[in-house]
Amino acid sequence: MNCLHNLPRSSALPVQCSKSDSGKPPSHVTLLSMAKGIGLSRTRILIAKAVSGSAPSTENETSKMGEKSETYSHDMTAAMGAVLKYRHELGMNYNFIRPDIIVGSCLQTPADVDKLRNIGVKTIFCLQKDSDLEYFGVDIGAIREYANSCDDIEHLRAEIRDFDAFDLRIRLPAVVSKLHKAINRNGGVAYIHCTAGLGRAPATAVAYMFWVQGYKLSEAYGLLMNKRPCFPKLDAIKSASADILTGMKKKPVKLTWSGGDYSTVEISGLDIGWGQRIPLTYNEEQGVWILHRELPEGHYEYKYVVDGEWTCNKYELVTSPNKDGQVNNYVQVFDDNPSSISAAIRKRLTGDDPNLSTNERIIIRQFLEACPDED
Repeated sequence: MNCLHNLPRSSALPVQCSKSDSGKPPSHVTLLSMAKGIGLSRTRILIAKAVSGSAPSTENETSKMGEKSETYSHDMTAAMGAVLKYRHELGMNYNFIRPDIIVGSCLQTPADVDKLRNIGVKTIFCLQKDSDLEYFGVDIGAIREYANSCDDIEHLRAEIRDFDAFDLRIRLPAVVSKLHKAINRNGGVAYIHCTAGLGRAPATAVAYMFWVQGYKLSEAYGLLMNKRPCFPKLDAIKSASADILTGMKKKPVKLTWSGGDYSTVEISGLDIGWGQRIPLTYNEEQGVWILHRELPEGHYEYKYVVDGEWTCNKYELVTSPNKDGQVNNYVQVFDDNPSSISAAIRKRLTGDDPNLSTNERIIIRQFLEACPDED
């Protein structure tokens, strides 16, 4: 597979919202559709407070940024299945998870670099994609240029697509490898951030604690949640752990929708996330819409979008209703030999409370250290 100290802690509560990969917020109808597709459960609200004063300078700018934050929050809530809020206009917010690890929201100006230097940060680790930065108008070039002019801090990027658990799974090994090498090189405190610090950044911190620092996954997660309420995708970390130890085996999957009286049949979820769709191809001889796809081992939920309407296929496996009564189709991709050592490892590591043996930790550490560096 591809490579794949008690300092003051901010009292800020993280908040996050979202946007499309194009950098443009999806329409209200799209957001409602996404919420319907995943079965939104309004179980908690996370609201971020500002730690630093990097907010917009004028009332008009603040108002416009507030509108963007609201859109991003609605999008995040729909895509993640939890009510999450991010107030970009309030400035950078963060929490110390350990004396050497901070998880927080994005830097907004070069001045934020100095705020992090003042609390001992030696590595700024940015997980945002360009579209994330463009949405809120963050000048990453100016931030990186200033950071690079300082001799006591390093700014690194390792991009993960927002609100996409599969991309998180695939990217985590290479991302944590880059983080691990930077921490070894720079020492001090590492500041790990995405846009709001509620999804990608906390997941990366937990994976690093699990793979490198010797924590059980549940211990790392508990420590994180005690310091910063957030929404990391633990299943992605579990699957990525198994991927490193067993390899990423892909299996062919065929999904179908019967009937030709439709203009379009698409699938959302699966390995592309709820914010994207894959079109099915109509086979006239069979009278069915078909999707052939190769998927790594794992559990995948999805829904059909038939002429714009989100629905389940009653002839395929469906999940139990969630708290909102919503169900999705799902498919399980297994090892051909369920009795194999690889299958046993994956089953254990994707279970409720996985831990790594001493030998597995050595293998993962060797993998991370040998993983080629990204640009």
